[in-house]
Amino acid sequence: MTSRPFQKAYDCAIMGGGPAGSTVATLVARSGAATLLVERDKMPRFHVGESLMPETFWTLERLGVLEQLRKSNLTRKVGVQFVAPSGRESQPFLFSEYDPRECAQTWHVERGQFDMMLFDNAQAQGAECLDSTRVIDVDLKHALPHTIHLRLADGQQCNVTARVLVDATGQQAVLANRLGLKIDNPNLHKAAVWGYYCGATRRGPHGPELTTILHTEEKRNWFWYIPLAGDVVSVGLVGDSGDLLRRNQELDAVFSEELTRCPGLQQRLVGADMIDGLHVAKEFSYSTRQVAGDGWVLVGDACGFIDPIYSTGVFLALKSGELAADAIVESLRMGDISAARLGQWAEKYELGISLFRKLVDAFYTKEFSFAKFIQAHPEHQGNLTNLLIGRAFAPGADRLFRDLDPALQQCRQHGEFGGRPPNEAPGKRPF
Repeated sequence: MTSRPFQKAYDCAIMGGGPAGSTVATLVARSGAATLLVERDKMPRFHVGESLMPETFWTLERLGVLEQLRKSNLTRKVGVQFVAPSGRESQPFLFSEYDPRECAQTWHVERGQFDMMLFDNAQAQGAECLDSTRVIDVDLKHALPHTIHLRLADGQQCNVTARVLVDATGQQAVLANRLGLKIDNPNLHKAAVWGYYCGATRRGPHGPELTTILHTEEKRNWFWYIPLAGDVVSVGLVGDSGDLLRRNQELDAVFSEELTRCPGLQQRLVGADMIDGLHVAKEFSYSTRQVAGDGWVLVGDACGFIDPIYSTGVFLALKSGELAADAIVESLRMGDISAARLGQWAEKYELGISLFRKLVDAFYTKEFSFAKFIQAHPEHQGNLTNLLIGRAFAPGADRLFRDLDPALQQCRQHGEFGGRPPNEAPGKRPF
């Protein structure tokens, strides 16, 4: 990695070296465009979001990093399991039962290692990649190009220009905040508190693993349980921020208190020891009014964040980065970097993430039971599986909601879901 930009003028400059930014940088640089990728932290840097969705396979394949992942020590993820407040476990929700191809399994990743791989890959594909480089300011000009003011790793400052500026700064959302584009979701003001354990229960010493979701009593909060490489397991608590980030109460006390309300997790942590301490993040859910303007684009969490429950974060970062990169390459080739041209992928993308938002809404509806819903509509088992795999952008992906939407409405009106219609055989209960 170089310490100063090679040049002053770029076709495309990307702020943020996470999965979304590195995806854009790789694909745009591969087209031959002069590309700059800047990351404020020193790489590799710590980040949460360790469970991938299987549909990341296709973007990772296009980026050319699958072989590195296959040869890595990362834990293979083969499915999801859900655990009720009582500790009752669902049958493992194995992706390969619905798709026998390699793409049906994925990985639990250590994000420092994973993000570094993508960052290095962008540089290998021709992007100029700088870490420890802060964006001090951006000057969005009506007469393009835009100007980006940088503070480099050595403390010196410089200005560069870009015909297209990409915001991949995650929940910092530099451009979305500056332009007043964020739309907050007041129903999903969540926080996450997490740590790492050694000696926790695993399926096997070297075998594939599951992402496990465990509800606390009364479904008030939930824990994630993600086995990582070696003997490390990521354990995170998610709930309303006002509940978890209580005044005058230490995070350790809150975490321990919620652990006592989760029998399934207590069993898994018998004999385990926490490494270091706890981390915390406010996972506020939001969207943006637009993903592109004249000469600028938002990708990844910078254009919206849903919720950690279905592990959509990295998948949507990669997907939005790929869609945006294709639009940028075409726009530069045609000499048209208008908002309409750069944002041509927005409608397709928004349709897909709207389905994930509906699944999140169903998960947080306490009266609703996916088990009862699948009993009533076993024909939707495959449709639900496809969404959990990440296939929200495929034709017919919304088929599930023809019956799920009315079921959720019934819960809100009557306080429960009615379950299986008379004389209809039960289906397999996923959770």
